[in-house]
Order: sequence, then C-alpha cells, then structure tokens
Amino acid sequence: MYRNVLFICTQNRLRSPTAEQVFADWPGIETQSAGLGNDAGNPVSPELLAWSDVIFVMEKAHRNKLSKKFRPHLAGKRVICLDIPDDYDYMDPALVRLLRAKVPRFLPVA
Repeated sequence: MYRNVLFICTQNRLRSPTAEQVFADWPGIETQSAGLGNDAGNPVSPELLAWSDVIFVMEKAHRNKLSKKFRPHLAGKRVICLDIPDDYDYMDPALVRLLRAKVPRFLPVA
C-alpha cells in the first residue's frame, strides 16, 4: 500500500517541488507538492489533503496557516515541520542534503 506524501511550502516553486522530486523514487510512497500562498503553482486543496497520509511543511508558519485554513481536513493527518527556511533555489544541493537528512526517518523502510 502506498503512503501518500504531501510537501507544502509557500509558493510551490522551490522547496516543496524539490522535496517532491527528491523523494519521487522512494520505494512505497507517492509524492505531491503544493503551496499555501495565494499565487501558489499548485495550491493546497481539501482533495490533496484527503489524498495525503503524511504532510510535510517547511516552516512553523506553514503549519499554522494550514491549521487555520484547513482544520476540518487535517483530522487524523500527521503534519511534520521540517524547519527549512526559504533560502534555497529549486534543486539547490544544500536543500537536497537537508531534505535527505530530515525526511527519510518518517518514510517507510524499503
């Protein structure tokens, strides 16, 4: 059974798409990414939240905004804050290293 993993940042242009890409080939999971900003590339939706088994947010502010905006859709969902600031470009090697250090402990072991 797949574990559906959703990565969320603000605009869905740098951090969350990088995370989606880095973990796209991880065995046993499906990945998607979304943004909480008004002009996000792929905005967070109730459907995406329903699809996800675990949700990674990049900053505490994202967790707070997600809770305020989508509280009814988060029942039973695990939301994990990675504490990764908006200091990186898409696929920045430093960002990839950070993601690889922080995310796998929460993913199924192959």
